[in-house]
Amino acid sequence: MIAALRRRVRTACAEAGIPVEDRARLVLEITLLAEPVLDIGGTVALEATAADGVLTITVRVPEPIAWQFPLGDQPVPVPADDDRASRQEMLALTDRADTLARQQQELRDELADTNSGVLAMYVELEQRDEQLRHAHARIFQELEDALRPRPPAVPGLELGVCYSPTEPDSPTGGDLYDWFVLPDGCLHVTLVDAVGHGVASTRDALTVTHAIRTLALEGHPFPDLIAHASRTLAPIAPDLMATVLLARIHPGTGATQLANGGHPEPVLVDASGDTRFLRPPVVGRGVGFPDPGSPGLVELGLAPGATLLLYTDGLVESRKDIDEGQARLLEAARTHADRPARVLPSEVVARMHDVVIYADDTVLLAIRRSAADANR
Repeated sequence: MIAALRRRVRTACAEAGIPVEDRARLVLEITLLAEPVLDIGGTVALEATAADGVLTITVRVPEPIAWQFPLGDQPVPVPADDDRASRQEMLALTDRADTLARQQQELRDELADTNSGVLAMYVELEQRDEQLRHAHARIFQELEDALRPRPPAVPGLELGVCYSPTEPDSPTGGDLYDWFVLPDGCLHVTLVDAVGHGVASTRDALTVTHAIRTLALEGHPFPDLIAHASRTLAPIAPDLMATVLLARIHPGTGATQLANGGHPEPVLVDASGDTRFLRPPVVGRGVGFPDPGSPGLVELGLAPGATLLLYTDGLVESRKDIDEGQARLLEAARTHADRPARVLPSEVVARMHDVVIYADDTVLLAIRRSAADANR
């Protein structure tokens, strides 16, 4: 009975042009379904129909189960003997299994080659990325040196600076400074905080510092520099706005003048460590603001051992509370008053930025009158 069933399946497949390996799987599946039914005396009905380009074989064991195959182009011969037909089908299945195994191995080999290539590419990209990072760092360092001049050598004064950018790997921003020695030996300092962010604010800040340097070297009066710079720049940079703080210090006598155009007030740290803000008698406005200038100067004698701290608002606004920031700045300046001027700014900035809620560029300059030179 089972042999006859297989013969009917093979005949239908042969006439329909079904490939041997598909026929082999069908014969095996129907045999496995039919044998348990036949062993207990049941009956198995099989129907084969070919229509619309499809061969449909249905077996009832006893519920109907159907298989469908697309018709082949021509009949596929099948041995009449059941054993020979079974061997042919077994060989077809074995060959198919071998083909699949070979394809899987080829795929694994190709994947291994691909992985090796990807790994090599990844290593190469990492090396290139490292080279780019080094080049990036060198360029940033060059920009840093160009944008933020090193402290000039001024006998009788000790100078220090710390710049802390909003983004650690970016030297650009609107907080810039300039310091140089005038022909009469006085130190001139310009500290600028341009409105805006990124390269545009850097350009504006550079424009202001260069304008004030030019005006100062031309001999324009110190109290008029901020207002004069604003009038000079208005036609060429009408949208530029920046707060400005200027300092003029005689290293021999300590005579100091401060002109403030809307900038945070400097801090004076005397030789004993006491600290206070230096507030102008009249609050001025920065470049590009209405009525710019510094109508009232702060004038003082910088005593031997005393330190002047000039900074931008990022130093005191990192926690969004400027009153708290100013109080913390006085405390930090007092705590680090005995530190050398060259390291004092970095240590104060680190103390002030222990918690940063609002990140902004920060510049802190320290100018100390040397006690040893003053006593000579």
